[in-house]
Amino acid sequence: MSTRLIPAMVAIVLGGLLAFALFVPYVARQYRRRGELGMGNAALALGGLVYSLALVAYVLLPMPQLGPDFCAVHGTSGPQWTPFAFLADMEKEAIGTGIAATLRNPALTQVLMNVALFVPLGMFVRYMFRRGVLATTAIGVGVSLLIEVTQGTGIWFLYPCAYRLFDVDDLIANGLGGLLGALAAPVLRAVPGQRLVVDPGEPRPVTKSRRLLAMICDLMAHQLSGALFVTVGNLLLLLVHGQLVMGTVAPAELAGYAEVNALAPLLPWFLLAVVVPVVGKAPSLGQRIVRLQAVGRDGRPAGPGMRVLRSLLGVGGYVLLSQLGTLPELSALSLLASVLGLASLIALFATAGRRGLSYAMTGLRLTDSRAVERTAVLS
Repeated sequence: MSTRLIPAMVAIVLGGLLAFALFVPYVARQYRRRGELGMGNAALALGGLVYSLALVAYVLLPMPQLGPDFCAVHGTSGPQWTPFAFLADMEKEAIGTGIAATLRNPALTQVLMNVALFVPLGMFVRYMFRRGVLATTAIGVGVSLLIEVTQGTGIWFLYPCAYRLFDVDDLIANGLGGLLGALAAPVLRAVPGQRLVVDPGEPRPVTKSRRLLAMICDLMAHQLSGALFVTVGNLLLLLVHGQLVMGTVAPAELAGYAEVNALAPLLPWFLLAVVVPVVGKAPSLGQRIVRLQAVGRDGRPAGPGMRVLRSLLGVGGYVLLSQLGTLPELSALSLLASVLGLASLIALFATAGRRGLSYAMTGLRLTDSRAVERTAVLS
């Protein structure tokens, strides 16, 4: 793989993982701030995240192997402090005359790439963080200086010498890119799905996309919390295994820890599928995040028991069946989980009022929590 593609690939992969981890809190923040998600804002946030990771990866990757002759092989001749030294390099590397030949000059290409690298930074900083042109340009220069110092110190002395050049021309080119990006930032207004047409405190309709978003948030919350508990369980097992090797723990005791680790995902499931519906106003964390609330036929909020029942007939039940289905003796439950998940997804689009399977079975209906709060205040 090309060394120029490695930072981009790393940024895309890490960006996807971070977006997955941050999705639920991001949706919660958007609904508290805007009263809705806003697909345009989400797209810009994802773009900014991937770009930031790409910038870091570009600085650090690829990292050369450390060896006894590292400085002799990879070391640079020292910082380049002469502004616009690339002009002399262009004369040395000239491969012809005319505009086309000039644009193909490697020295100029490097400068143009450094300018282009910081254009998105200027656009994102000015547009998303509401900074002025001068402040945005200064931030671009500051970030560029941090990058150049990182390169000039061998990633802050992680390496015995710098393997990339500290170049003042890079600093100038990056600053120019930040300035151009700041001037071009208004272009990002054209990204659709950003405009807020309703006050954040106003109730919204219960749409299919909103219901689906709540389900996605619930599934991701279960997955992330389950993975966290399993990771902690594995760390405990590693610790116990280390004690076993040292002779401080009997082998029979290790089986007990393994059983605890196997049941670890059920702990966050209980918190999300049972405790949250009992103590919260919504039957699930995802529905609470997107500001949905369960009410009975009389329009009053559903009680804790009905909220738990709805949870067990929805995502909570699906996750429980899926987790238990991983045990060899209960593998048939995996098929039941698939049936429940497919039926819930179909019912989401087929039932009136986007009630879904669990709401239809419990006789409850969904409404915007802001409408319930407003009714309570008026009454």
